[in-house]
Amino acid sequence: MKARLEARVHGRVQGVFFRQNTLLEAERLGLAGVVRNDPDGSVFVAAEGERPAVEALLDWLHRGPERASVDRVETTWLAPTNRYAEFRILR
Repeated sequence: MKARLEARVHGRVQGVFFRQNTLLEAERLGLAGVVRNDPDGSVFVAAEGERPAVEALLDWLHRGPERASVDRVETTWLAPTNRYAEFRILR
């Protein structure tokens, strides 16, 4: 079953290659979507794909890459839109 996750990751998540590593993890899991830095210092992630793969990405977001320090992850589950053909970084 397909699922869509929107997540906002808070903590030390900018300047630590969080977006690049999220892209790599999402591609490894076969997900489509986007990741971007937001002005408030958080990272926004929208991901769609098979529910177990999206849940695996969410688990990874709670840890992040080695240099990150995740304080909290706000999540919203939505119906998939099939809007994305791939996973990419928004600048």
